[in-house]
Amino acid sequence: MNTKLLAAFLFATTIGIVLAYPQNRGGAYPKPTTQVSTAVKPKVEAVFVLDTTGSMSGLIQAAKENIWSIARSMASAQPTPELKIGLVAFRDRGDQYVTQLVNLSSDLDTVYATLMDFRAEGGGDGPESVNQALHDAVDKIGWSQDPNAYKVMFLVGDAPPHMDYADDVKYPETLKTAAAKGIIVNTIQAGADASTQEQWRHIASLSQGQYFQVGQTGNAVAVVTPYDEKLAQLAKELDDTRLFYGDEGKRRELAAKEAATSKLNTEASAASRAKRALFNASAPGQKNFADENELVDDVSSGRVKLDAVAPASLPEPVRALSKDEQERLIQETAKKRTELRDQIQALGAQRQEYIADKLKESKTEASSLDYQIFNTVKAQAAEKGLKYEAAPSY
Repeated sequence: MNTKLLAAFLFATTIGIVLAYPQNRGGAYPKPTTQVSTAVKPKVEAVFVLDTTGSMSGLIQAAKENIWSIARSMASAQPTPELKIGLVAFRDRGDQYVTQLVNLSSDLDTVYATLMDFRAEGGGDGPESVNQALHDAVDKIGWSQDPNAYKVMFLVGDAPPHMDYADDVKYPETLKTAAAKGIIVNTIQAGADASTQEQWRHIASLSQGQYFQVGQTGNAVAVVTPYDEKLAQLAKELDDTRLFYGDEGKRRELAAKEAATSKLNTEASAASRAKRALFNASAPGQKNFADENELVDDVSSGRVKLDAVAPASLPEPVRALSKDEQERLIQETAKKRTELRDQIQALGAQRQEYIADKLKESKTEASSLDYQIFNTVKAQAAEKGLKYEAAPSY
């Protein structure tokens, strides 16, 4: 939180918050209790291996616009899973890079901030460095050792692999390693190149994955709604309630997360920020929103006692308050969060109805990138005991 804004919040608006947010209105986020669940959540680990050469600009833009709704769909299973997402961008030898990796993380703000920087450039000779991309995704990404985790990759591209590089690890060998780690590899072909289709089908067949095809732009659901701007604004207000704490090293680490959040609030489209708002206002989105060492969430939930936090670890303006004032601030901020989440969920329901009406008119949902990813995840995750009963989120 910006220091000036936080100070103003602390010293000028405390009474206003109490008056504006006096009650929990019974939404999906009741007042936190001191009872903390010790149940182990199931894991969903998903890595998108994305061709970022020049012909992929439309699909890259679709990924930027839809990653939040795809994440919300993936996290909508019962029991509620812990979701981590990673990225592997690839091009070809001679381009600016061959691969760029973003490790699996529940901090989707940081993952998204990196995705925002991906540009479609390079390529040109047809085949790309698919072999290296798959090898890096399997061997360099930090997959868990949990045999019960649903571990999945989506290879997305429009060109076949270079099979003529002598020093490559060819994909059949990499897929043996993937199988040993319990990773399923699905393939999404952009466009209709016949040689790509043959290789993409083969890759999927070797790893018990699914192959499907989308248009060059991704066929993603892209409905701009009248609710997007307000949802984006509410998401920013929700972000501003976070109070990160910890030693100097931890605060530096969390400052990077805040920088990623600031970047997407400034540069991302209103539609994508609206989707992020709905993800962060859901139970699975709490890990992305609060991450760790967030004072309001930790104290309100009972995970941390305020008295046990060293004064030097508190956010600077909070240190100047008495213990009673600190407790009051935390309670009032928790109430404000509940109110903001209630508003986001209410607007989200209206937004979903609006999108559903538009999809009925267009009749393109079944062929969309979002729908096909959801159906693939739904079928494969069932083997790990995860049940997806709802339709995908948009």
